[in-house]
Formats: sequence, C-alpha cells, structure tokens
Amino acid sequence: MPQSLVCAVDLGSNSFRLMVGRVQGDQIYPLDGLKEAVRLAAGLGPDKLLDEAAQQRGLEALRRFNERLRGFRPDAVRAVATNTLRVAKNAPEFLLRAEEALGFPIEVIAGREEARLIYVGVAHTLPDPQRQQLVVDIGGGSTEFIIGRDFEPLHLESLYMGCVSYTLRFFPQGRLTRAALREAELAAATELESIAQTYRSTGWELAVGSSGSAKALCDVLELNGLSSGGITRDGIDKLRELMLRAGHVDKLQLEGLKNDRLPVFAGGFAIMSAIFTAFGLERMEFSDGALRLGVLYDLLGRYHRHDLRDATVENFVRRYQVDAAQARRVADTALQLLVPLLAGENEELARDERRFLEWAAQLHEIGLSVAHSSYHKHSAYIVANADMPGFSRMEQGRLARLALAHRGKLERVQALGPQSPDWRLILCLRLATMLHRSRQPREAVPVQVELDKRGGFIVHAAQDWLQASPLSAAALHDEEAQWARLGRSLRVRARRPADALGV
Repeated sequence: MPQSLVCAVDLGSNSFRLMVGRVQGDQIYPLDGLKEAVRLAAGLGPDKLLDEAAQQRGLEALRRFNERLRGFRPDAVRAVATNTLRVAKNAPEFLLRAEEALGFPIEVIAGREEARLIYVGVAHTLPDPQRQQLVVDIGGGSTEFIIGRDFEPLHLESLYMGCVSYTLRFFPQGRLTRAALREAELAAATELESIAQTYRSTGWELAVGSSGSAKALCDVLELNGLSSGGITRDGIDKLRELMLRAGHVDKLQLEGLKNDRLPVFAGGFAIMSAIFTAFGLERMEFSDGALRLGVLYDLLGRYHRHDLRDATVENFVRRYQVDAAQARRVADTALQLLVPLLAGENEELARDERRFLEWAAQLHEIGLSVAHSSYHKHSAYIVANADMPGFSRMEQGRLARLALAHRGKLERVQALGPQSPDWRLILCLRLATMLHRSRQPREAVPVQVELDKRGGFIVHAAQDWLQASPLSAAALHDEEAQWARLGRSLRVRARRPADALGV
C-alpha cells in the first residue's frame, strides 16, 4: 500500500457510507465521504429474505461508490457489511452482485467485530482515550456497546435492535403515540437486561454515542434548546413530549432533523431512551468516530504489519493449549509446499494465500481441547463460531473449511467450486499434517507439489523415502483416492535417488 490514501466502505442496515482518508505516519486524516440512505433493513421480510427493491437501492449506491474508488488498489480499500447482511438468508447472492457493483470484495463482519471496529474509530477521536468510556452505536439493525480504555476494548456486545427495525416494528405508519413509545422502550429494555448489570458493575468515566442516531439526537437536542451539550436525560424527556405533541413523524418541526433521518428517528429515539434508563445515564457526548474510521485504522494496522488477526491466532493457540511446536512444523512445511503452486500469482494474492495457510496450520488442532475423536470437526466449529477479533465472518468460514479438510474425507468440502484457490491450501495442509504425524522435527521435506497442465496436482516423492516409509506411502495413495472421489486429479509420482528432493 505505497499510496497515502485508504478507503473504508460501510454497508450498514440504514445507510451505506464511504470514507477516504489520508495516511500520515500512524494517523489517518479524513478527506472525503459519501453517504447513501439505502435503508437495507427495511427490505428484510419476516422470512429473513432481502427484497429486490432494497437490493436495487444498495446496488445503485455501490455503483456510485465505484466511481469514487476508481484507481484505488485492492489493499487500500476495505468494505464491511453489518447486521442486515448477517441475518439475510439471501445475503450470499446479493453480495455477489454487490461486489461486482462496488468493484471490491465485501466482508460480512460479526456483531462483536463490528463493536470492536466502532470502538477503534471512536477512541481515535477522543481527546483523552485513557479514560474508561462506554461507547454506544445505534445502527439500523443492531446496536453495539463497548467499554474500553485507551485503544483496548474491555467489553464488546452487539444487540439485535436498530433504528430501522424498531421504527418498522413500533411506528410503521409514522404515528407517535405514548403507547407505541412505551412498547418500543420496553422491548429495548428487555434486550438490555442481558448486559446492563455487567456493564454497570465495570463502570465508565464517560459515555459516548456514535453514528447516525446519536448524531441526529445530539443535533436536535442542542439546536432546539433541549440540551446545553450532548444527549441528556432531561433533553430526552423534553423531546419525548414534543414528539407526542406532534403525533406523527411528518409533523415534527425540529431544527437539525434531516429528511433522510426522519423515517427512522422514532426507533433510534426509543432505543436511546431505554439505554439511558438501563445504564443510569445523565449525559452522553457524541463522537464523529464510527465504524468507517475504525475500519481505516484497522487497515492501517495491517499496512504497518500490526495485524490484529495475527494476535488473535496467537491468543487462540494459547487459549486452546495448542502444541505450538507441532503447529509451527506443520505451517513451515505447508508453506514450503505451497511455493510452486503460487507461481505466476501477483504478490498481493500470494501473500494473502500464505497468511491464510499459516493461520489454518496454527489453528488446525485447537479441537483437541474438546476431544481427540473427530478433533478436526471441533476445530472447524470453534473457528467458525468463536469471536475472532480482526477476522470477518467469511474469513472465519474459510479458516474453518481448511481446518475441517486437513484430514479425513474431502467430501465434507466438496461444495467448493472447482476453481477455488482453497484446494491448493487444503492439499498443502493435508500433506504437511501427514508428514509430521510423528510430531518430530524433520530435516527436509521429502515431497514436492506442482500443478499439471489441466489444473490437477502432482505430488513428487523420493522413491527411497517411500520405500522406507510404508505408512506415509499408503497415506499418499489414499490421498489419490480421496481426490479421485471428488473428480479431481491428484497423482503421486516416485522419483529416483538421482532426482531426489533433498532427503
């Protein structure tokens, strides 16, 4: 990423946003931004399917973003999707169209990962991040809660309630009644019960709101003389009475309430009111830092090789008491086997492939902490479902697939497309775990892998090593059969001592 510009794209449940920032040292200075009020969550039906109208709104916004992003290298752009695309059953189909419209990959991030990125963004805007702070971000479909100090979160939670979903649920016709507000606040309070006690016992010195709902409330309260600064309990009570007096969102005459925020204002207000009650808040400040800025700083960390994903993997190795020496042996061998399979690939893609293979090798045995029997299935389950800071859900899914396929039947991953790059990672990881079955260091790798002209694999093995290693020889021939059952070509060829591979 030699250029100084980076970009974050946030596919939120209410708005799609783009932020371009300039990198200077360890700081990012926002330069440009775009916002499209897509209201994606409004298109999510009871069947959890995203309707075509909402999809089209999203695709049109992304096509406009595409023009702004022309000329950006792939490693300078990170696009993330949040709650609506976490829960929509047809999200995979939409994401294919969305990536084509945007021109860049899109990651669906888990709720706690979204919370972490929000905190990173907010913490970089606070004058004194060393204070312990509560950060609240009311989105379109979910609300994130973080307690942190400096740039490290202490508690991360994401609750399934947002300004779009609550407006549709409790104020579908735009009518503002005392009963509807009470019902919405009660529903939010019920969601908050699961975290309120833990958060209040941890405590904070400062409460901060971020993103659209908090900004709208802050603007309305300040510009209408309902608050002397920020969001306050007294201001919320006064605003409630003004809303009830209006009786309908279309009749709200409030300074600072923009047209694109008006359709979801009531839902955001009800959630914020419940938060103030549940957490005993009197005042909340607003921060311009949000998910987009957090994504940019996370991207900057990867650029400086301070990738949180590396730290997460190291933490998992410790937490699940992985045999680190064995994991390192498997990783080194797998990476060595991968080298000829990456010939001709651009350096950026090759680097990403090596990193994923190394992470998979380090994590492939974490399932042993559950049980030895079918441990690869346990490994895959943990990786797919655990909170893994820095990883998107798709990245976790890919790692889980590699962990699942590193031993046993390949039919478990036969849904992979025939051109998927994961096949070469799977082969290298399977061969590496087989070669290190003794869990002892070896001086040289007795096999090499290459692609044949039709895209199949050829495994070259030293003939004298095969003769001296009947267990490994049998495993290699079984590997041939495994790949054949999937209709894929893998051939094992013995090389004579004159052509030996350094054994």
